[in-house]
Amino acid sequence: MHPSCTHVAIHARDIDSSVAFYERYVGLIEVHRRVDSGTPVVWMGEKDKDDGLVIVLIRADHENPVEPSPMAHLGYAVSAPDEVDRVAEMAERDGVIVQGPLDAGPIVGYLCMLRDPDGNWVEFSHGQSLGRRVEDSG
Repeated sequence: MHPSCTHVAIHARDIDSSVAFYERYVGLIEVHRRVDSGTPVVWMGEKDKDDGLVIVLIRADHENPVEPSPMAHLGYAVSAPDEVDRVAEMAERDGVIVQGPLDAGPIVGYLCMLRDPDGNWVEFSHGQSLGRRVEDSG
């Protein structure tokens, strides 16, 4: 049996701002909310998926990420390059863009990078191989 990834937990200074970000940009919905020993915790999941990966937001004061931020990030695939463009345009208007649309080649794909309310980077991409072998076209 191989382990299966169920969640990624990140700190959020303002839970409601983080919930709004992941609803707006990723289309996640709040699937669970509780308070553990005085600490608010929210699970954000994909609509109509009971067993998919969830983002767990844990209320915590924390330092701002260093600038430039490290490349640690959450990655989301979108269905077409114009979806990357749409997200990037929305993020530009909202002032949360880190990297505008960029074609990074056949393995990495076409992507843009955003910053959530706590400074976490969130990538939206089309055409990533996700570890599958990509034949050399040369």
